[in-house]
Order: sequence, then C-alpha cells, then structure tokens
Amino acid sequence: MAKAAELRDMNDEQLGFTLKETQQELFQLRFQSATEKLDAPSNIRRLRRTIARIKTIQTERQIAAAETATAE
Repeated sequence: MAKAAELRDMNDEQLGFTLKETQQELFQLRFQSATEKLDAPSNIRRLRRTIARIKTIQTERQIAAAETATAE
C-alpha cells in the first residue's frame, strides 16, 4: 500500500484516517479468513505492517512535539 515516505508526507489528520481505514480493512480480512477462504492471505501481513508504520510515524511526531515543547 503506502511506503513510509508517502506516509510521512501526510498530515496528522490524513494519517489518522488512513490508520482507521487500514484497521477496518484488516478486520474485514480477518473475518473473511475465519468464515471463508482468502484470495491472498499475504494481505493480512501487509496491512499489519502498514498499521505498524503509521503508528511508528505518529509516535515519532508525538516525541518530536514533546521535545520542542520542552525546549521552549
């Protein structure tokens, strides 16, 4: 889906929306895997990694914001 560079270019609101959207898609794939056969099981892994990337970027931004607030 999105590479880290693409995710870093997004603002916080866009990142939050992308995170929600990706989590919803992951939920649907997990539900589908429990009830029927998946076309591409590797999509679950791909979505989990994308969610991890987004959360990492959000954490980096929070730490940077805290450091700038402390420096001031």
